[in-house]
Amino acid sequence: MDAPAPGRWQTATVEQVRSETERAKTFRLGLSQPSRHLAGQHFVVRLRAPDGYTASRSYSLASAPDGSPGGSASIEITVERLEDGEVSAYLHDEVVPGDQLEVRGPIGGWFVWRGDTPALLVGGGSGIVPLMAMLRLARRSGRSDLVRLVVSVRCRGDLYYADELPGTETTVVYTREAPATSSRPAGRLRTADLGEAVPAGATAYVCGSSGFADHVTGLLTGLGLPTGRIRVERFGPTG
Repeated sequence: MDAPAPGRWQTATVEQVRSETERAKTFRLGLSQPSRHLAGQHFVVRLRAPDGYTASRSYSLASAPDGSPGGSASIEITVERLEDGEVSAYLHDEVVPGDQLEVRGPIGGWFVWRGDTPALLVGGGSGIVPLMAMLRLARRSGRSDLVRLVVSVRCRGDLYYADELPGTETTVVYTREAPATSSRPAGRLRTADLGEAVPAGATAYVCGSSGFADHVTGLLTGLGLPTGRIRVERFGPTG
């Protein structure tokens, strides 16, 4: 089945805003037109000034499809506040529940997981966002056995979804400062962190900065995973 095509611009009402870290917030948006999205897709958020000026940015969906026949009535995006980030700063500093935003989506057909095949999810920092949608889908559908998630962050304070994330299918690697409860010392992601996490026949979904994506791709090919089974989504500072 093909990925759902993006719809027209629509109005979304902010239903909830919650903090994930000191610099990241999750926004739950109620849609006027329900979304038949897939885990791994993204939406575009557009801001419009009174003088007609517009600014838009694309944000990965953190929420999994809810399985409703007509599509999900709400979606969640997690936004990191970037220095000089035009859209991210406005969302962080101005937007409150009840506000309305223009959104368009879902977008993307390559970096998607439909919930029925083995998957290794590897995220760096905020790259966990689309992978969290995949993990949530697996847990919601009772197929956690299909996925393994490895997320790399600098320290505990940078970890998104810290309360929800722990589980037998997840591993957190700390690169700068590991908490006292961690059995692994702080350090860059290594082959050993991925070697035992790759489910048989899995497709790998890698999301993070360009350097992180290149590093992880090298580790995975070194483990024998064919490049055709490695899907990569890179991000940069476009706030």
